[in-house]
Amino acid sequence: MTKAITFSEFGGTDVLRLTDIELPAPGPGQVRVAVRAAGVNPVDRRLRTGELAGLIPVVFPYVPGVEVSGVVEAVGAGVSGFAPGDEVFGSMMGGAYAEHALVDAAALAHKPAGLGWEEAAALPTAAETSERALDLLGARSGETLLVHGAAGGVGTLLLQFARARGISVVGTASEANHDYLRELGAIPVTYGEGLAERVRAAAPGGVDRALDAAGRGGVLPLSIELTGSADRVLTIADFAGAQEHGVRFNGGVEGVEPYHRRAYAAALALHEAGTLRLPLHRVFPLAEAAEAQRVSEAGHLRGKIVLTVR
Repeated sequence: MTKAITFSEFGGTDVLRLTDIELPAPGPGQVRVAVRAAGVNPVDRRLRTGELAGLIPVVFPYVPGVEVSGVVEAVGAGVSGFAPGDEVFGSMMGGAYAEHALVDAAALAHKPAGLGWEEAAALPTAAETSERALDLLGARSGETLLVHGAAGGVGTLLLQFARARGISVVGTASEANHDYLRELGAIPVTYGEGLAERVRAAAPGGVDRALDAAGRGGVLPLSIELTGSADRVLTIADFAGAQEHGVRFNGGVEGVEPYHRRAYAAALALHEAGTLRLPLHRVFPLAEAAEAQRVSEAGHLRGKIVLTVR
């Protein structure tokens, strides 16, 4: 047996329980990881509440968590490149809030010795989302990208990926995060009334593309106005708004696999260069997963929330 956070019905954070589950055995192409840390993400809430039940099957009792770091314990048939004792990080579709987790080898990468467990667990989703968003937007060197929610977990890494590609970034955030965004190479602007004028002042040459990573009301039509076309706007946080305004939505459920390796490589290149920034908003022990999700849902994060297991 092993311990995990599970829920057996959809609902609020009170449905999350620390329980005993069977120790999972890796199947073909899978790796069993002794978990050291797990990332907390908005998708965890959406799965817990049942919001994504029609899109992603949830079998009760369900173990949430889509980001993990830890040590390889066992490998399944057909797995090459990983062996017991390897330190790894990667992504999965559920199961990370646990002492042990099964991860597809294709979504794993070796963790450098200089990258901490918590930082490694904070990396997969933000890296994959950043790589995917920049690709889907077609953002190119020399262009200016507007990012809503730039100080969050995804925004933090996306700014670094964009800068490495030669893309200028204007990022919306509360004033408390403006110095932080400047450190990441972005031009900060405060969200709220008058945002369009502040963006135009920050980017006199105009904004080429826009990414909504926050899901706040009103930013999609404003982004269309600033970029000149709905085709130049992408949201990863506002499905209803995307439908209403004719903007593309990509929440990561579809078309993810091709970006894992590229995303990890881009992040590890920054780490190797000594420039990777992966700030942690807060770190909680596994048993406090419910509180971690409550803090995540409150928003206004700087960086990622992570659960530690050992």
